[in-house]
Amino acid sequence: MLGSPGVGKGTQARRLAVETGGAPISTGEILRDAAARATPLGLEARHAMEAGRLVDDAVMIGLVRERLAEADARPGFVLDGFPRTVPQGEALDALLAERGQELDAVLCLAVEEDELVRRLRGRLECPVCLRAYHVTGLPSRDGVHCDDHPDAVLRPRADDSAEAIHRRFEEYRTKTAPLVESYTARGLLRSVSGAGSVDEVHRALLRELNLTPRVERT
Repeated sequence: MLGSPGVGKGTQARRLAVETGGAPISTGEILRDAAARATPLGLEARHAMEAGRLVDDAVMIGLVRERLAEADARPGFVLDGFPRTVPQGEALDALLAERGQELDAVLCLAVEEDELVRRLRGRLECPVCLRAYHVTGLPSRDGVHCDDHPDAVLRPRADDSAEAIHRRFEEYRTKTAPLVESYTARGLLRSVSGAGSVDEVHRALLRELNLTPRVERT
């Protein structure tokens, strides 16, 4: 799942994982968990994320390799946040070749940058489980606390400051856009508008994949 920061990759990847039965793999959640635990890797990741920079390719590739080795990912998975650079894309090809698998599709969500900034400034997360919310687009039940941890007050993400958002867009244009072009040239890229509601975008992704919804939401 590709797209600019704030486009909704994480939300849609989790829903697609439910539809396809694959494991939802979010490198953002993996990194934020490591940062919260203050491991050496986590501290490195925290500094990069708070500055709006991408984490080093070698670190990300190692994390993804470990995650793909877990039992729930063996039949299949939906990747959110990886790959983000051409070298990461090449590493993913190599990882899949080792597993005797290949990519079914590369989905790219597209939204105007002004709308993405609005979305990013409204994002919240649970300090316990790091579940993502949005003040208007995807609020928790009471708008204040995590649905899964009722005592946990939602907080803005550290990597959503105005300066970090600007840097993340620059990182996307310089490092991820070439990856999008590479997948386009290989005939793997499928571009879908991310401008509608969560449900509308989900249905558009399913149509692009020729899938019938398993899970109906209201």
